[in-house]
Amino acid sequence: MTPLIILLAVVLWQCALIGYTFSLAGNAADQAAHQGAVTQGFRLRECQEAAKKDLPKAWRKSMKPSKCRHSSGMYKAEVRLQVPVLVPGVLDWPFPVKGNGAYPLEADR
Repeated sequence: MTPLIILLAVVLWQCALIGYTFSLAGNAADQAAHQGAVTQGFRLRECQEAAKKDLPKAWRKSMKPSKCRHSSGMYKAEVRLQVPVLVPGVLDWPFPVKGNGAYPLEADR
């Protein structure tokens, strides 16, 4: 019975890591889109830096480059993060988790 309980604990932990990665990707995309929309200069650079800013180190290292763009009055960001396998920073799943964010562009002053 003990191996079954341990296996269940491992599966639940991995599910928690997947959920946490989705949460991190969505939050990073929202922050990146907001920063890109309110910046009056180098929007792309500011967007990409904001995406990395609050990520834990293990997720920041495995992050794919953010996609930042503007269209029809909105600034959009897409962040892709790798899901760690059991221990963050050691091994990642081969598929990324995507987070998307959008924010209305601020008018130039």
